[in-house]
Amino acid sequence: MALSSSTQRWIEDVAGGRVVSVRVLRGATSSLLHVVDIETGGQKQSLVLRRFTDRKWVEREPDLAAREARCLQHAQRVDLPAPRLVAVDADGANCGVPATLVTMVAGTVVLTSDQRSEWVGGLASAAAQIHRVDAAGFPWKYRRYNESAQLAVPPWSTQPKAWAAAIAAVQSRPPTYRECFIHRDYHPSNVLWDNGRVSGVVDWVNGCRGPAGIDVAWCRHNLANLHSVAVADEFLDAYLTEAAGDFSYDPYWDLMSVVELLPGPPAMYEGWRAAGVAPISNTIMRDRVDAYVASVVARL
Repeated sequence: MALSSSTQRWIEDVAGGRVVSVRVLRGATSSLLHVVDIETGGQKQSLVLRRFTDRKWVEREPDLAAREARCLQHAQRVDLPAPRLVAVDADGANCGVPATLVTMVAGTVVLTSDQRSEWVGGLASAAAQIHRVDAAGFPWKYRRYNESAQLAVPPWSTQPKAWAAAIAAVQSRPPTYRECFIHRDYHPSNVLWDNGRVSGVVDWVNGCRGPAGIDVAWCRHNLANLHSVAVADEFLDAYLTEAAGDFSYDPYWDLMSVVELLPGPPAMYEGWRAAGVAPISNTIMRDRVDAYVASVVARL
């Protein structure tokens, strides 16, 4: 059994059943995930236990589990395709570290598809569905991940002029936007598919109220890194269609998404490797990021 006795007792108490099996759920990069099978009255149910084991992250943001729980409750109220919250151990009293326990969503991560337009369209549709949700009064608000005054052109880049323009752009005043519910870490590795359709969006710990543009940008950045600028642009076109006029594109958010990862250098995301993507060299990753930055700067 991979769980401590106190953690298992807590799960059984809040789920109202008996833990019959536990297995690691691979692909997480910032926390530890386990699938926990519960038996209640002869019926089995699979739950997912997420434990926030990155102590530095927890020290910076001690409300991580509480935040994810609140996001999932908000998502459930408006019937978004997301896991349902079973329980939260906000301070880690039962699990040793802050933790959430949620229902397991059927489906798998899909990072490439022979039906690319349908795949990109599904990603765009799920994002637009989230952004149609009102977030007035939601306690967590969008914030950037680094300070603009500390940004510098990365020495590993072969596109220093493009990066200089990108940094100058995000150091200006952000564009006005309609505040809505956002995932804040929206990318293909957090989207599950079942029978060719999006079945769920997971990993809601960063959810908050803020600009839809940062979710669109984060997904575009990931698609450019995983595939190409062309795929990132296809996603934008699909999202603009799905948003049906309720969204105004601004390159500012695309550039914010890339400078948030400075100083770098970029490397292959471990979640891709866990999902079966062949290794991508650091050189290719740097080239893809540079190409994406240059393509967005050209939109300014």
